[in-house]
Amino acid sequence: MMVILAGIILIIFFAVVYAILWALWYKKVPQGMAMVRTGRGGTHVEYDKGMHVVPVLHMMEMMDLSVKTIEIARMKEDGLICMDNIRADIKVVFFVRVNKNGGDIKNVAQTIGCKRASDPETLKNLFEAKFSEALKTVGKQMEFEQLYDSRDEFKKKILLSIGKDLNGYVLDDCAIDYLEQTPIEYLKDNNILDAEGIKKITELTANQRVKANYIRREEEKTLKEQDVEAREAILEYERQLAEKEERQKREIANIKAREEAEISKVNEEERLKAELERISTQEQLDVAEENKLRQVIVAAKNKERT
Repeated sequence: MMVILAGIILIIFFAVVYAILWALWYKKVPQGMAMVRTGRGGTHVEYDKGMHVVPVLHMMEMMDLSVKTIEIARMKEDGLICMDNIRADIKVVFFVRVNKNGGDIKNVAQTIGCKRASDPETLKNLFEAKFSEALKTVGKQMEFEQLYDSRDEFKKKILLSIGKDLNGYVLDDCAIDYLEQTPIEYLKDNNILDAEGIKKITELTANQRVKANYIRREEEKTLKEQDVEAREAILEYERQLAEKEERQKREIANIKAREEAEISKVNEEERLKAELERISTQEQLDVAEENKLRQVIVAAKNKERT
């Protein structure tokens, strides 16, 4: 019985130890990472949950699945040649990551290695030539002005030119970080393409200068015409104002004259009325005096007759 009991305890002990070790050997995959296990049982990849890694039997490596950037710049003498042979200084940032797929992760791990899979320098060495070639191919399909004005179309053509075959990697997107015409001093006269570009730039800039000069002269002409029109309008306004003032002065003078004439007329009428009253009064006084004299004479004659 003791032997059986000891055996049972030993079995339970080993089961518990195995369970603890099994739990300790289970490794979870961090967010944005992939776990690559090699050794007994071959190569296994996990990027969502986790897996058991048994010491000695297995070796485990982590691979970064997050998006990395690769900047491709073509500047100055190496500027991008457009359809019209004008060079463009351009910087394009590509967003690359390991494809979140077991087969692609395994392929990248076996060909490049987990640690180097997301190293910026490694990625640049892997894809710089391919991305640069895509830029040159698409740039030659568009004139510089079209390239400058239609950046979204340019970006779509770049992505289409690069395609999906990136040996386990995925190109999520790209962004045009910088785009300007290459300064003419960096173009080479002995390069036939640059010579064509210099000719085109010279023609375009000359036409633009002519147009700019014409616009400036038209602007000066328009401003002068507006100044003349404004001056004429001001003078016309002043003339109208002077006429109105003179008209008002005449009307005021006429009103004053009419008032003075009316006052004079009223004064004359009053004086005439007064004179007529005086004459009438004098006549009445004279008549009364004559009547008085007649009465005196009559009385005197009556007295003499008596």
